[in-house]
Amino acid sequence: MQLSQQVVVVTGASSGIGLAAAGRFTQEGARVVGFARHGSEAARQAVGSAGEMVCGDVTSGKDLDSLFARTRERFGPVNVVLINAAVVKLSSIGETGDALYDEVMDTNVKGAFQTLRAALPHLAEGASVIVTTSFLNRIGFAGSSVASMTKAALRSLVRVAAAELAPRNIRVNALCPGAIETPLWGKLGLPQATLEAAGAQITAQIPLARWGKAEEVASAALFLASAASSYVNGTELCVDGGLHQV
Repeated sequence: MQLSQQVVVVTGASSGIGLAAAGRFTQEGARVVGFARHGSEAARQAVGSAGEMVCGDVTSGKDLDSLFARTRERFGPVNVVLINAAVVKLSSIGETGDALYDEVMDTNVKGAFQTLRAALPHLAEGASVIVTTSFLNRIGFAGSSVASMTKAALRSLVRVAAAELAPRNIRVNALCPGAIETPLWGKLGLPQATLEAAGAQITAQIPLARWGKAEEVASAALFLASAASSYVNGTELCVDGGLHQV
């Protein structure tokens, strides 16, 4: 097992990529602590009896401090953190109100930054930190201005964190999913016909001619979490079927 007895924290673990990653890490022998605003039954099953599901909000520093203190008290120093919690809502620049802007920025940027900051005192030497970005930080997808800004900010955070944490032999990398079949796609706030049209447009640009699965992204997350990627640091691993790569 690639993560035998490793202590892993996954935010946004209740569905999609976070859920798939939590399950994969557990299968590989890790003691996984999942974190989400609402702990789903699927997430509890994914972390299993060896792990734990904790409810909280990444925009709350108090919740995050409690998460990592609780994790260390029960399991010990943290070996892997997957910073994955996010929201994506689409709106044109001119129609984006303050409420939407604040919600997306607070969760995706402030939440990720606070998660990393809260984790720092509890990370074991040689730990791996993985931050989920998105193919949106590489293209100009209409309506995605705020979401794209947040993912680009996270890419920069990964570079800085990789430099700062290198003296502790802690690696920090970005995991960049392309078009992935997760519940998030249906939560964009767009009419079904618009979603279908946008989905078809994206599919036409993917060399593999299909959307990816959360489990495929989880496999990439496992690589970044494990010793197999021991010399990978500060980079962004794209899992996108070749979208905007070829």
